[in-house]
Amino acid sequence: MSISETNTPASTSTSFTAAEEKNVPTLAEMVRNYKTKELIEFLRKEEDLGLDEDDLEIIRKQKIMGRDFLKITEEKLGNWGMLGGPATRIVDFIKELSKRKLKAFSSYKSLKEVLKKYDIDGNGIGTIRQFSPKTYTLKDEDDELQQCIREIKRRLGNMGTVLADSNEAMRCEYISTILHASLYIVKGITNKELTLAPQLEIVGEESTSRVDYAIKALEELICITEGKLHQVVMGFAQNLIQCESALQTNKRKRKRKSNEEFMDDYDYIYGIVTTATDWYFILYTSDGISCTSKNPLNIRFTESVLREGSEEEKDVCKNVKRVMEVIVGLLKDRMDVEREPAAKKQRVQEFFENQE
Repeated sequence: MSISETNTPASTSTSFTAAEEKNVPTLAEMVRNYKTKELIEFLRKEEDLGLDEDDLEIIRKQKIMGRDFLKITEEKLGNWGMLGGPATRIVDFIKELSKRKLKAFSSYKSLKEVLKKYDIDGNGIGTIRQFSPKTYTLKDEDDELQQCIREIKRRLGNMGTVLADSNEAMRCEYISTILHASLYIVKGITNKELTLAPQLEIVGEESTSRVDYAIKALEELICITEGKLHQVVMGFAQNLIQCESALQTNKRKRKRKSNEEFMDDYDYIYGIVTTATDWYFILYTSDGISCTSKNPLNIRFTESVLREGSEEEKDVCKNVKRVMEVIVGLLKDRMDVEREPAAKKQRVQEFFENQE
């Protein structure tokens, strides 16, 4: 049975506070940093402006960048050959940019609303297409796995059983422990640089805020983790927007570092939605989304795990290992894949060809 929005309890920890709203940048602040190509791409998406290729060519020919654009007047546009209609609309649009703010990730409460962006008609995570995540087999005696188990036991000894009403900060203690251990394993396997950035600010084209955990290969974002108390559906909505913004961030960085014009901007990133006890994985691609909602992995963090040789101890070891095998597998995949869009698209297609 899929989880629906109707049984998602409210939480003050995810409320869109006045402080968050005050710190959200305006679109003008975003546009100011655009290079010419980024600016044209941005304007092309603003359908209400009604700009055609002739209008955009004037922006390109004059080598207008974001900070130039914000100072443009109708007179300048007219002198460059732009007709009165589009010139007036552009100037009015520039005035609006200083008032329009990006949305904070925490402001996304409705999964149904978010799914509409991907042409999915539904209000539960079970309506999202499924994929089978890649896994990496770990040995029971793996040093990082064993260290992770010891850290989990230490936390259980200090904080006690994770209950349904345990707070988000407590749950994040276990989430970060598992993520850190998984990253160390991936770095050992790939011999590549990989970092975990808690509370990293990510700025997309429409949304921005800090994410619970971002995993980066050098400067490229490859995985975003959203920790939740128990609002899994809301977590999915926010993580999807976070992944969208992360891909947009990667795209901007690549274009700024390269003068090449890519015909195909296909890319993908992984998302993780977890309550610490339940773990879901998202595959976010340039042309669609998939997840593991029908097969979430579960870990029960109870004090009985502290009894050596108990069934609870065996279960937590087995289930932590299963979660880490998925995380390690996904991160290794994302680090190993070639940077070319075609290679990434082929890799994603393999997930569905191997789907049972």
